[in-house]
Amino acid sequence: MTDETTPSARIDARLATFPSPQGAALQQLREAIAVAAPEAEEAISYGMPAFRYRGRMLVSYDGFKTHCSLFPMSPSVVDRHPELAEFAAAKGTYHFTPEHPIPAELVEVVVRQRMAEIDSRAPR
Repeated sequence: MTDETTPSARIDARLATFPSPQGAALQQLREAIAVAAPEAEEAISYGMPAFRYRGRMLVSYDGFKTHCSLFPMSPSVVDRHPELAEFAAAKGTYHFTPEHPIPAELVEVVVRQRMAEIDSRAPR
């Protein structure tokens, strides 16, 4: 039996509420983030699925009516990656659809950049 109060269980339940293609795209994003940052832990931030790294929020993600979003929690990360320009939608946000997901290797670029930002700050 799983503890439904854990962030992972809450995220599982949230992703299960999305239509199949969108839920699958969010699950793939979740897995890509976990591979890129194996030492990060799942969390909930602002009611959205997220990952925490060294006590700080790393990235979050969620699904919406017409798209999915990846939030690097750092507008400067979005500004630094022109290879992700087709996904950049709003300051600090990447939008994608199940038909056109962010490739795992680009998710890794974003996650690694955020980790580097967090590593460069004084520990909490």
